Amino acid sequence: MARLQILELPEGAGDDRPPFVLVVDQYEPVEATPSRLFRHQDMAEQIGARAVLVFEDTIDIPANDLTLTHVQEAADGNVIRLRVEPDLEGFTETVMTEVAKAQAEVMDARRGERR
Repeated sequence: MARLQILELPEGAGDDRPPFVLVVDQYEPVEATPSRLFRHQDMAEQIGARAVLVFEDTIDIPANDLTLTHVQEAADGNVIRLRVEPDLEGFTETVMTEVAKAQAEVMDARRGERR
């Protein structure tokens, strides 16, 4: 199943909010048609992303690693390591549902423009 990630970009002088790119990886390819390719750009415009990048392979964005590790030396000289990992169960499904809703709204809007 495809994963969604956000790649934050450096802010420019005229940016009213931080720019970002939506990265979709582990994407299972379907037939590439012009309408499918433009759909990604439409999605980028709808969510305010600068672009949508789609990859079949896994792309790891180090800034998106949510694992926190804290190392501290105790008074007795022992080292204490604390590792915190987020519980993101269901997150991908929630995001994919919202993306599907946004895509449906875009398609409905386009149908309304063609009339």
